[in-house]
Amino acid sequence: MAATARLNLLLRHLHPDLKASPTSAEVTSHSFPGKLRYILENPHLIPEQRQFYEENGFLLVKKLVSDENLETFREEFERICQKEVVVPGLTVMRDVVISKSEYVPDHQAVSKIQDFQNNEILFRYCCLPEILKYVECFTGPNIMAMHTMLINKPPDSGKKTSRHPLHQDLHYFPFRPAAQIVCAWTAMEKVDRNNGCLVVLPGTHKGSLKKHVYPDWPGGVNKMYHGIHDYDPSHPRLHLEMEKGDTVFFHPLLIHGSGTNQTRGFRKAISCHFASADCSYINVKGTSQENIEEEVLEIGKKKYNLDKDVSLADVWCFKSRLVQGERTNL
Repeated sequence: MAATARLNLLLRHLHPDLKASPTSAEVTSHSFPGKLRYILENPHLIPEQRQFYEENGFLLVKKLVSDENLETFREEFERICQKEVVVPGLTVMRDVVISKSEYVPDHQAVSKIQDFQNNEILFRYCCLPEILKYVECFTGPNIMAMHTMLINKPPDSGKKTSRHPLHQDLHYFPFRPAAQIVCAWTAMEKVDRNNGCLVVLPGTHKGSLKKHVYPDWPGGVNKMYHGIHDYDPSHPRLHLEMEKGDTVFFHPLLIHGSGTNQTRGFRKAISCHFASADCSYINVKGTSQENIEEEVLEIGKKKYNLDKDVSLADVWCFKSRLVQGERTNL
């Protein structure tokens, strides 16, 4: 597809009010240059959406999750922060320098909670029919929730620790194939460049998994925030400004990150990485993912006294949860 046509398609997808829908001739000429590589045959996506994901590695759906559901998730997050709710297996992450908490005075700010699959209220997000309708286009009918997060990006202290380095989510995942993994990421409020929206490098899902390490940032880096050094800095970047309830679905090899939160509020989003239950676990020993396995297992030994023979695959198998269909491999 020519660069101008690709840019017009990108703008039309992100801002459908700017331009009229493409003509049938345009869709036909650009929709299927070959066999689909990243999407399963399905009745839910129109040709333009399929081609957009194939070319760019992400798909933005406007106003997919209701305000009512998002408010329920926000209230439950507040109860968790105030320790009114205890969630088995939950991981609470705090910013390395932000000392002011949103909900609990004199406590360091909660920047993210992970692994909320055992909290039935937050887990409703993973089971929303409007979310699964799209997820099934990538995973097929047997769907596992592999990684759950509610992100609470705090106001930046000036040291830029609220940003997230450019990375690929597959770095953290010991299961394949990558094409049958997808993230659903929903804005819980307006997200823009001021409060640190997602930034993506369109088309990078077509590449390979790169080596990830902690970036050398003067202000410090949050735990597990690995980043990529080996990427093309001239590659076009797109800032995904989203309204409340907007949801982006993206491929685990898509290079993405987020900027600093320059506002006084905490920027919230909720997400889940889904995978086909038919995916298989891999051994990451001797690969670029060995460093994340070592870090995860070291934390697990300290927190849960994990046995030395436990692998990264074992950890993911334990914390994943079936959403739809049958649990086959994962």
